[in-house]
Formats: sequence, C-alpha cells, structure tokens
Amino acid sequence: MQNLYIRYFDREAVVTSVDEAMDFLCSIREIKIETNVADRINAFLESGNMYPFRLKVSYSNYVLFLKTEANSLDEFREIEEMRRSQKIDEHSRTMSIAEKKKSIMDELKTINPGWYEGSLLFKRVVMVPETGKFEYQDTRFTVRCLAESALECYERMIDNLKCRRDVDQRSQFPSAKSSNFSYKFLCEA
Repeated sequence: MQNLYIRYFDREAVVTSVDEAMDFLCSIREIKIETNVADRINAFLESGNMYPFRLKVSYSNYVLFLKTEANSLDEFREIEEMRRSQKIDEHSRTMSIAEKKKSIMDELKTINPGWYEGSLLFKRVVMVPETGKFEYQDTRFTVRCLAESALECYERMIDNLKCRRDVDQRSQFPSAKSSNFSYKFLCEA
C-alpha cells in the first residue's frame, strides 16, 4: 500500500488516504481548496506515476505530494536520508572513476623519450571467404617504436594501422585509456 508524503513550505505529513490528505490541506488557512482537489490527489495516488505531484494552491505556491512506502513522517525522513547518502556515495564513486581516467591520461602524456613497446587489441574488419560477408575480428597488434611518451606511441600505432592497405577503414580502434592498449617503456633512445 502506498502512502503520501505532503509538504507545504515547513508543514509536512505522511497520510494513508485522500481523506487524510484533504484534512491536512484544510488545516492550513492560506490554502484555498478547489472542488476537484480530492479527485486530482486520488488520480495521482492510483496512477503508476512515481514523479512528484505539485498541486497549485495560489499564484506561485504549490503543495508537493510524493508516493512513499513510509508509514510515518520519521520513517519517511529516514528513507530520504538513506537515499541521499546513497546518492552521495554514487557521486563519490563517479568522481573517483573520473579522477582515475585523468590520472591514466596524465601518465600517458608524461614526457619520457625512448623506445616503447605498445600493444593494442582492435576490432579488425575481415572478409569471411565462405560467405563473402565482413565481420569484426579481435586482432592484437604489437610494435616497438621511438616516442616521446606512451600517448605518442599509441598515436603512432593508430596512424600506422589506418594507413595500411591490409587494414579495412571500418576497423575500430580502442582508446588509449582503455584496457585494450598497453605499453612498456624499454629504454632511453
């Protein structure tokens, strides 16, 4: 059974029926109740809509209605606090992933001239002789090259593959940040 959380500025309540919602609204003097308000609240309660419902009660003021499983105002507040803390946790995890990607790019861009061994796994377009159709095939490409940084090693590998006649232009190459590209610094030039 779904209940309703209702808030009008600093006044709030959790109610279990449309009648209780109407009693709450009637207890607030500045709200003028229209004749179809109970029907509108009931329609929201019975709908599959989980978004908040805002009931306009004056030129610029609204009453907020939310569906909830909570049976009391304290329980609703606890549920909302848990939801907020989960959102904060998700945000901090997202931030750490973004920071991780940034640190990978910083490492790739670090200037360290010398010989690198780069290896990447890419989706190469090849023709299947039996059918004459094309398909993607995972292909490992490894090279040793002279570069200023790991990123330059990656870029030189991609440029080389794109210029080769035996590599179809529709082939797909991984990002330098992906796990499908790896490199090893061999020695200074």
